Amino acid sequence: MKYGIAFLMLLFLVSCSKEEAKKPLNLLQYGLPVTIQAPDSAKVKTSDMGIFKDISVTSGDNYSVQIFASTAINVDILKIKTDQLNTVQNTPYFSKLVREEDQGFIFENKIDSTSNYSFRYIQVMGDQEIIYQTGMSGIFSLEDVEEMYESVKQ
Repeated sequence: MKYGIAFLMLLFLVSCSKEEAKKPLNLLQYGLPVTIQAPDSAKVKTSDMGIFKDISVTSGDNYSVQIFASTAINVDILKIKTDQLNTVQNTPYFSKLVREEDQGFIFENKIDSTSNYSFRYIQVMGDQEIIYQTGMSGIFSLEDVEEMYESVKQ
């Protein structure tokens, strides 16, 4: 009997700790011809600022991806990524670069003793420059950001 209760408690804890599975979310209906992996409960909000589109995909406290799409001034992904990296590194809270790849990077910001992780991922499609990043509100763990980063990689 006590093993049955212990098993049920363990099963409950495991089921509560599982994150919501990600599934393909096509953003074409929001004006962007891309698909990302997002939680089933994700909510999409868009703003058309004229010179760029701003699409936010959020779900709970651990998933917030913001996507900026505009006409590409430059189609060199390495140059765009380098510009994004320079911008991030020149902010007062930048702490360290955690991971760098050809099309993006993950970094840490420190405010006092609190670490907050973020990312940038760059894509060029035809004449569009698309920059994916962590949403602008919230504090995210490295694990959260790694999952978001992987969810947008094309």
